[in-house]
Amino acid sequence: MRVTVIGSGIVGASAAYHLSSHGADVVVVDADLDGQATAAGAGIVCPWVDHPDDDAWYALARSGARHYPELMEALGEDLGYEQVGALLVAEDPAELEPVRALLERRYAGAPEMGEVSVVPDPARLFPPLAEGLTAVHVPGAARVDGRAVRDALLRAAVRQGAELRTGVATLTARGEVLLSSGDGSVTSGALPGPDAGGGDGSWRQAAPVAGGQSGTRADAWEPEERRAAPEERGAALEERGAALEERGAVGKDRAAEGATGEKVAADMVVVAAGAWSGAVCRPLGVEIPVFPRRGQIVHAVLDGADTAGWPIVLPHVGPYLLGFPGSRVVVGATVEDVGFVPRVTMGGLEEVLRAGLRLAPGLAGATVTETRVGLRPVRAGGPPLMCRAGERVVVATGLSAYGLTAGPYAGLLAARLALGEPAPLDLAPYRLPS
Repeated sequence: MRVTVIGSGIVGASAAYHLSSHGADVVVVDADLDGQATAAGAGIVCPWVDHPDDDAWYALARSGARHYPELMEALGEDLGYEQVGALLVAEDPAELEPVRALLERRYAGAPEMGEVSVVPDPARLFPPLAEGLTAVHVPGAARVDGRAVRDALLRAAVRQGAELRTGVATLTARGEVLLSSGDGSVTSGALPGPDAGGGDGSWRQAAPVAGGQSGTRADAWEPEERRAAPEERGAALEERGAALEERGAVGKDRAAEGATGEKVAADMVVVAAGAWSGAVCRPLGVEIPVFPRRGQIVHAVLDGADTAGWPIVLPHVGPYLLGFPGSRVVVGATVEDVGFVPRVTMGGLEEVLRAGLRLAPGLAGATVTETRVGLRPVRAGGPPLMCRAGERVVVATGLSAYGLTAGPYAGLLAARLALGEPAPLDLAPYRLPS
C-alpha cells in the first residue's frame, strides 16, 4: 500500500514510522512552516490531572503516556524521556484537594501515575520555587524532548523505506495529493468554540496566565462559558462559521481548487498537519474544526544547578516549569488565540517571565538562551480528531497542548486507520461532527 503522510510533526512522524513498520510504501511531505507545535513543545507527559469530565480526551492522553516506554525501547535511543515526576503546586493546600481526589479515583485504572503524596516543601525538589507553597507529587509524570522523538521516528521510518519530501501538499476533491514548492502561506478558517480550550475543571487544561497581556482570551474561562450546553456550543460554532463564510474565510480554498503540482501517488493519505489540517482538507469539501492557539516558551540556563532530575512544576493557573540536563529550565507558556501568527512577542515574554518568577523567584539569575513559539492545533468544542475524512483520507489532529503527550500514540492510531486494521482504542469519540 502507498501512503502519503502530510505533516512531519510528532503525529505525522509516528504515523510514518508505524506505517513503514507494517510494510507500507510511505512518503512524508512537510511544508516546513513556521510555528509547528512539535518544535516548540515543552515535553510534559502528565495526563492524569486533566479532563475530569471528558472521558474521550482522558483516554487518549492516558494511552499516549502509557505508549512512551514501549516506544522508547523500540527506538533504542536517548530521547530525553525520563520519569521525573510532577509537582502540582498551590499556596493554599485546599486548592489541591480536587486534583488529589481526582488522582485517587483514577489510580486503579492508571497505576503508572505512581503513589500520589502531599509534599509540604516542594522547593526541596525544585529549589528555585517560592516559599510557602505546598504540592501534590505525581511520581509517574515524565518529560520528553519532542524534537528528538520526532527526529528519531523519522529516521526509523526512513530506515524502513519511507521517503521525506519538502513542499506544500494540496488535496484534490478526489483525495489525490499534489505537491508544489509553494510559499508556505497556508491558513485555516476554523474558529474556536466557546469551550474549545478547556475550562472543564481540569487542573491545567492549557490554562492562561492570569492577567496576561499577550493576547490571551480570558473570556474563554468565564463560568457561564464553561457551563454552556453542547447544543449551545454547537450553535455558537455555526454562527461564527456563517460569519466567516460571508467574509470568504471558510469554505473551499479557491487557490487549492485550482492548484497544480506534481502528483504523489497514494492509495491512502494521512493528514497530520496540525493547525493547518483544515486548509489541507478543505478541497475535499470537509471542514476540520481545528484552529491555532499560540504558545510562547522561554528556555534558560541556571548555572551550577543540576536540573536533570528536577520534577515538572504545574500550578493550577500560570506557567509550568521543568528541568532538562545541562542546567536547562523551561518556562511557559502563553495561551493566545491570535490566528496563524507564530511570532515571539515582547508582551508574551513579559507574561511568561513575570509569572514564572513569581512562582520560582530563584530563577531570577538564570540566563535566557532561547525562546520558542508554536501553534497548537485545538479542536473546537471537542476531543482530538482521529478519523476518516473521505474514502482515502485519514485525519489526525487537534491535540492542543497535549501533542507531545499523545502525539506518538495518535500517529499509531492514524496508521491503523490508514491500513484498515483494528485500533487499540475505540475511535468513535474522535470522529468528525456529523
